[in-house]
Amino acid sequence: MNRDELVAAARDAANNAYSPYSSFRVGAVVVADDGRVYTGANIENAAYPSSNCGEATAIHTAVADGVRKIDTLAVACIDAQDVRGAYPCGRCRQIMAEFGVEEVIVAGAEGSEIREHTLDELLPHRFTFGAAAG
Repeated sequence: MNRDELVAAARDAANNAYSPYSSFRVGAVVVADDGRVYTGANIENAAYPSSNCGEATAIHTAVADGVRKIDTLAVACIDAQDVRGAYPCGRCRQIMAEFGVEEVIVAGAEGSEIREHTLDELLPHRFTFGAAAG
Protein backbone atom coordinates (compact mmCIF):
# COMPACT_ATOMS: atom_id res chain seq x y z
CA MET A 1 0.00 0.00 0.00
CA ASN A 2 1.25 3.48 -0.76
CA ARG A 3 1.12 6.43 1.65
CA ASP A 4 -2.25 7.73 0.48
CA GLU A 5 -3.85 4.27 0.65
CA LEU A 6 -2.52 3.79 4.18
CA VAL A 7 -3.89 7.16 5.28
CA ALA A 8 -7.27 6.36 3.71
CA ALA A 9 -7.35 3.01 5.53
CA ALA A 10 -6.43 4.71 8.82
CA ARG A 11 -9.20 7.25 8.34
CA ASP A 12 -11.64 4.42 7.60
CA ALA A 13 -10.52 2.62 10.76
CA ALA A 14 -11.18 5.80 12.76
CA ASN A 15 -14.86 5.48 11.89
CA ASN A 16 -14.90 2.40 14.15
CA ALA A 17 -13.53 4.27 17.16
CA TYR A 18 -15.38 4.09 20.45
CA SER A 19 -14.82 7.60 21.81
CA PRO A 20 -17.93 8.72 23.73
CA TYR A 21 -15.88 10.82 26.17
CA SER A 22 -13.45 12.71 23.95
CA SER A 23 -15.19 12.55 20.55
CA PHE A 24 -11.63 12.21 19.22
CA ARG A 25 -11.67 9.36 16.69
CA VAL A 26 -8.32 7.81 15.84
CA GLY A 27 -7.60 5.01 13.39
CA ALA A 28 -4.35 3.26 12.62
CA VAL A 29 -2.96 0.81 10.10
CA VAL A 30 0.17 -1.27 10.54
CA VAL A 31 2.06 -3.09 7.84
CA ALA A 32 4.02 -6.10 9.09
CA ASP A 33 7.41 -6.95 7.64
CA ASP A 34 5.75 -9.76 5.66
CA GLY A 35 3.19 -7.36 4.13
CA ARG A 36 0.18 -8.28 6.24
CA VAL A 37 -1.99 -5.29 7.14
CA TYR A 38 -3.86 -4.70 10.41
CA THR A 39 -6.14 -1.89 11.53
CA GLY A 40 -7.17 -0.51 14.88
CA ALA A 41 -9.17 2.32 16.41
CA ASN A 42 -9.14 4.01 19.79
CA ILE A 43 -11.35 2.44 22.43
CA GLU A 44 -12.22 4.66 25.39
CA ASN A 45 -13.40 3.59 28.80
CA ALA A 46 -14.99 5.52 31.66
CA ALA A 47 -11.93 4.49 33.69
CA TYR A 48 -9.49 6.43 31.48
CA PRO A 49 -6.40 4.27 32.13
CA SER A 50 -8.34 1.35 30.67
CA SER A 51 -8.65 3.10 27.31
CA ASN A 52 -6.56 2.09 24.31
CA CYS A 53 -5.17 4.24 21.51
CA GLY A 54 -5.78 3.34 17.87
CA GLU A 55 -2.08 2.74 17.27
CA ALA A 56 -1.83 0.36 20.22
CA THR A 57 -4.96 -1.49 19.12
CA ALA A 58 -3.57 -2.04 15.61
CA ILE A 59 -0.15 -3.13 16.89
CA HIS A 60 -1.59 -5.45 19.51
CA THR A 61 -3.89 -7.03 16.93
CA ALA A 62 -0.91 -7.71 14.67
CA VAL A 63 1.16 -9.12 17.54
CA ALA A 64 -1.74 -11.36 18.61
CA ASP A 65 -1.63 -12.77 15.06
CA GLY A 66 2.07 -13.61 15.37
CA VAL A 67 3.70 -10.48 13.95
CA ARG A 68 6.93 -9.49 15.66
CA LYS A 69 8.23 -6.82 13.25
CA ILE A 70 6.21 -3.91 11.89
CA ASP A 71 7.61 -1.79 9.08
CA THR A 72 5.08 1.03 8.81
CA LEU A 73 2.33 2.56 10.91
CA ALA A 74 -0.15 5.14 9.61
CA VAL A 75 -2.32 7.02 12.09
CA ALA A 76 -5.16 9.43 11.39
CA CYS A 77 -7.38 11.45 13.68
CA ILE A 78 -10.42 12.34 11.61
CA ASP A 79 -11.47 14.99 14.15
CA ALA A 80 -8.14 16.89 14.07
CA GLN A 81 -8.25 19.63 11.48
CA ASP A 82 -4.48 20.03 11.74
CA VAL A 83 -1.97 17.19 11.59
CA ARG A 84 -0.36 18.50 14.80
CA GLY A 85 -3.34 17.14 16.74
CA ALA A 86 -2.90 13.62 15.36
CA TYR A 87 0.54 12.56 16.60
CA PRO A 88 0.95 9.33 18.59
CA CYS A 89 1.34 9.65 22.35
CA GLY A 90 4.52 8.60 24.16
CA ARG A 91 3.06 5.24 25.21
CA CYS A 92 2.26 4.37 21.59
CA ARG A 93 5.71 5.49 20.45
CA GLN A 94 7.29 3.10 22.96
CA ILE A 95 5.00 0.28 21.77
CA MET A 96 6.16 1.06 18.23
CA ALA A 97 9.76 0.80 19.40
CA GLU A 98 9.13 -2.67 20.84
CA PHE A 99 8.10 -3.98 17.42
CA GLY A 100 10.63 -2.12 15.28
CA VAL A 101 8.37 0.33 13.46
CA GLU A 102 10.53 2.19 10.97
CA GLU A 103 8.14 4.62 9.28
CA VAL A 104 5.28 6.56 10.88
CA ILE A 105 2.73 8.40 8.73
CA VAL A 106 0.55 10.98 10.51
CA ALA A 107 -2.64 12.61 9.19
CA GLY A 108 -5.56 14.60 10.51
CA ALA A 109 -8.96 15.02 8.93
CA GLU A 110 -9.52 14.75 5.19
CA GLY A 111 -7.57 17.51 3.43
CA SER A 112 -5.07 18.02 6.25
CA GLU A 113 -1.33 17.78 5.76
CA ILE A 114 0.23 14.32 5.82
CA ARG A 115 3.64 13.94 7.47
CA GLU A 116 6.11 11.07 7.37
CA HIS A 117 8.71 10.37 10.06
CA THR A 118 11.12 7.73 11.18
CA LEU A 119 10.63 6.41 14.69
CA ASP A 120 14.07 7.82 15.50
CA GLU A 121 12.65 11.29 14.83
CA LEU A 122 9.61 10.70 17.04
CA LEU A 123 11.31 8.81 19.87
CA PRO A 124 15.06 9.34 20.03
CA HIS A 125 17.01 7.55 22.76
CA ARG A 126 14.13 5.17 23.39
CA PHE A 127 14.25 2.42 25.96
CA THR A 128 15.14 -1.03 24.63
CA PHE A 129 15.87 -4.31 26.34
CA GLY A 130 17.56 -7.38 24.94
CA ALA A 131 16.47 -8.13 21.38
CA ALA A 132 13.90 -5.32 21.22
CA ALA A 133 14.14 -3.01 18.22
CA GLY A 134 15.83 0.34 18.46
